[in-house]
Amino acid sequence: MGVIVNAQPSYRQTSTNQNQKQQAYRFMKSVFPLIMLALLAFSCQPEEPTGAIPESLEDKKALLREKQVALKTLSDEIKDLEDAIKAQDPDATEARALVTTATVSRSDFASYVVLQGAVMAEDLVDATAEVGGRILQLQVKEGDAIRRGQLIATVDVEAFEKQKEEVQTALNLAVDVYDRQKRLWDQNIGSELQYLQAKNNKERLEKSLASIDLQLSKNKVYAPIGGVVERLILQAGELAAPGVPIVQILNTGQLKIAADVPENYVRAVKRGERVDVAVPALGIEKNLPVSLIGKTVDPANRTFKVEVKLPNDPDLKPNLLAEMKIREYLEEDVIVISMDKVQQEVSGQRYVYVVDEGEEGTVARKKYVTIGESYDGSVVITEGLSGGEMLILEGARGLADGQAIRVTENATTNG
Repeated sequence: MGVIVNAQPSYRQTSTNQNQKQQAYRFMKSVFPLIMLALLAFSCQPEEPTGAIPESLEDKKALLREKQVALKTLSDEIKDLEDAIKAQDPDATEARALVTTATVSRSDFASYVVLQGAVMAEDLVDATAEVGGRILQLQVKEGDAIRRGQLIATVDVEAFEKQKEEVQTALNLAVDVYDRQKRLWDQNIGSELQYLQAKNNKERLEKSLASIDLQLSKNKVYAPIGGVVERLILQAGELAAPGVPIVQILNTGQLKIAADVPENYVRAVKRGERVDVAVPALGIEKNLPVSLIGKTVDPANRTFKVEVKLPNDPDLKPNLLAEMKIREYLEEDVIVISMDKVQQEVSGQRYVYVVDEGEEGTVARKKYVTIGESYDGSVVITEGLSGGEMLILEGARGLADGQAIRVTENATTNG
């Protein structure tokens, strides 16, 4: 038969457990306020700011000694770890930061200013009538290519023709009177005054007739230059007046880029100096000499005119937007590196990393530098580098002075 075991605890055992629980509850109840009070007092203590520097000199010296000891301890631990790694892996590539480098060299540095301009025609000339009258014929239309001296328009000069008839009639009479007076004067008949008046009247009318003939010869308007008819100002049938344009002629064979340059760049540009010009809409980029520099400064916007003549190009059109790139600063034989390779400390000091040889091999060495002019991502180093150093490019961020490195690639120019 099986043995039946009583699973219920005995009365004495149950009583003992209850006493233990009560004692534990009373203990926690008495200790808990003390624990909370200690935690509250600890949390109310002022927290020492990380990296704070003491006020007194003695405390500063003590903190410095403490940090130096901590640094030496950490350096020893790092060295022991490196030695342990080298013992298992002679190459120890994991313990060295991978970097790329370039040789620091001296070169010329230049900065530029880019100005907005426009393509303009060298010649934009008005064809005008020299005499007034109605336009009988207009021989051209907008967009026509014309040559110099080509007939543009014919003007009605009927009024001058009628005036000529009147003068011609008067002249015929004056010539007859003059001839009669001359015959009498040759025979010593009549007064000299009458002879001179007749002669003067004849000559005056002859000159008037010659003037009218000249006006009649100007009834035709010719192109003063060759080019393209840019605009028709008057149409056939309209009245033309002396000096009033009938058409505008554009010489597209001579185009230029004109830009307004601020007066503070007056020393930066000289006639004959080559500048970079571009027409973005056509993708045209050229290096051309400056053909003209304005002699005056516009008082409204404090700029002066700079022009560059363009070679013939059928795609170029007047009023296209253009750019002119003018060199504003030049420094020869200086150290120039990429701006993103210059780092800065919290104190404001700037530095770069170069390759150096230490006791344990190749290491990164911090070099404090002073920068000068900068342009387009490059900067001049005025102090700190002299040329020939191996500048660390990729991998420079996060390095420490004296940290072991492994050069994976060398470049021939600065980064």
